[in-house]
Amino acid sequence: MPKIFPNLKNSPLTGKIMLQSKKQPLTGRQKAAIFLITLGSEVSSEIFKHLREDEVEQLTFEIARLDKVTPDEKDAVLLEFQEIMMAQDFIAQGGIDYAREILERALGTQKAIDIVNRLTSSLQVRPFDLVRRTDPAHLLNFIQGEHPQTIALILAYLEPNKASQILGGLPHQIQADVARRIAIMDRTSPDVLREVERVLERKLSTLASEDYTSAGGIDTVVEILNLVDRGTEKIIIEALEEEDPELAEEIKKKMFVFEDIVLLDDRAIQKVMREVDMQELAKALKSVDSDVQEKIFRNMSKRAASLLQEDMEFMGPIRLKDVEEAQQKIVGIIRKLEDQGEIVVARAGEEELVS
Repeated sequence: MPKIFPNLKNSPLTGKIMLQSKKQPLTGRQKAAIFLITLGSEVSSEIFKHLREDEVEQLTFEIARLDKVTPDEKDAVLLEFQEIMMAQDFIAQGGIDYAREILERALGTQKAIDIVNRLTSSLQVRPFDLVRRTDPAHLLNFIQGEHPQTIALILAYLEPNKASQILGGLPHQIQADVARRIAIMDRTSPDVLREVERVLERKLSTLASEDYTSAGGIDTVVEILNLVDRGTEKIIIEALEEEDPELAEEIKKKMFVFEDIVLLDDRAIQKVMREVDMQELAKALKSVDSDVQEKIFRNMSKRAASLLQEDMEFMGPIRLKDVEEAQQKIVGIIRKLEDQGEIVVARAGEEELVS
């Protein structure tokens, strides 16, 4: 369930509704409180589950302060809420310009402008909204001739599954370059975003943004690479290893985390166990969920599993840093065995394995 009040301090419900007793404009919090009172305690309690603790406290305080709410005040708040939700739906369908056009037809020009301005002042609209709704195959044809930095910027704002399809379809000679640019991307200035959007707007009618927006980074490129096929991933990683070894290593560390060992089949785990030092394994298992431990124990002899459990018990407290280092060593062994073809780590985009 989406948050109805994304920012109580700057709530979009900021029209000129007046408190009957004081003839003063209602604040955003007061409107939110009236809205919740109108919905009733059962629905309001469900909404509270999706709010932060401080927001719940603020709203509870406002509800407690409201002595009397007139039917007119309730109706005005509900009407404004309906208008805001309607505008938000129109923005989601076709952007701000589309929302303004539809609202003008329904409510008049000035009313439409007021609603859209109130909404956009409290909500952060991400760039490339229409691009995210464009079919990846069509988008690939459109952007593959662009500069790698432009492609990287666009992919950073797409969902990882769409970005992975486009990255996999790009010419091999630029895939690694695009992946590297996504990984080292931090914050993009409004001027750069506006310039890229100005070019795209001629064909895709994308939205502009006035705010600095964060996108990209190592986590983003890892999400994308985890979804491309193994061949594409290998080409990109190898190219990055030549161009920027440190960045390639950071990406590889996040490509397969220790907890993902539960995704390996029993034969693969047994091969990994033959390469692993038992003291390192005892450290690595100290802070993981029981299902990960059970997966390991099931693929060992009863005696070996018993000895491993004893080692873990007698080891006592251990620094988190040491646990993570031990886990990373085992992840390195898994990746080495995969590269050697000794085990298989299933990935999206690959055909299912047949025994």
